[in-house]
Amino acid sequence: MTLLIALGLLLAGLTTAPVIADKGQFTFDGWQGPPMRVFTSRPDSLEPDMPVVFVMHGVRRNADEYRDQWHELALEHDFFLVVPEFTEADFPGSRGYNLGFREDEQGRPRPRKLWSYSAIEPIFDEVRRREGLGTKRYALYGHSAGSQFVHRFIYYVPDARVSRIVPANAGWYLMPEADVPAPYGLEDAGLTAEMLVSAWRKPVTVLLGELDTDPRHRHLRRAPQAMAQGAHRFARGQRFFALNRDAAEQKGVPFGWRLATVPGVGHENRRMAPAAVPYLLD
Repeated sequence: MTLLIALGLLLAGLTTAPVIADKGQFTFDGWQGPPMRVFTSRPDSLEPDMPVVFVMHGVRRNADEYRDQWHELALEHDFFLVVPEFTEADFPGSRGYNLGFREDEQGRPRPRKLWSYSAIEPIFDEVRRREGLGTKRYALYGHSAGSQFVHRFIYYVPDARVSRIVPANAGWYLMPEADVPAPYGLEDAGLTAEMLVSAWRKPVTVLLGELDTDPRHRHLRRAPQAMAQGAHRFARGQRFFALNRDAAEQKGVPFGWRLATVPGVGHENRRMAPAAVPYLLD
């Protein structure tokens, strides 16, 4: 009898055991583009309305490292972390990742369903299905090349279900300058006035490390069009924010953006990440 009682208590405990915090990954193939690995972090509790935060990796396509750098933050602040991997093989160069893979190598337009930007929304739906979440919106963060992806995503996916957006330490930008050719400005960028207005209304925080000022950083683009944006990332980010703010004011559009800086931090996702969390969560 004692053994049966003990067994019953054990089984009851198993059926009511809380979700265990864990690092995970899955292969996503629920879109028109190539299959992708998605790295995740799951907190101890898994409430139906748990916040979901997407983090976009940098130029080294190291989604697993970015997940690891954000893992403890996900546990501490109780959000579900999602880090998609955009491999060099499937999303080659800055054209394939940073710029959304909107054009092929010859500069010809690609179908919207194949843009790298177009993976995010269906991945969100897949995460909700897998984890049983009812969360309606997600936050989006990117660092370095990931920040280039994110700040362009703001413009090119106006109907995205994003709650908050944080581009951090991008190397160069799509500036709101009508007479500057894409991908540095709006000339031939394929953006309408409505898409710009939608971007300016969004809850965006441009996050910059105050020490990200190396004009010769190995991954800093130094093409003439990029140098015209500023000598280093910190200067370019401030200019990006100011030009968008001024353009929105000239059009009489409510501006939802803010600029935030992180003292004592340079081009380091690991140290930028904790500073980004308050701007990503309610």
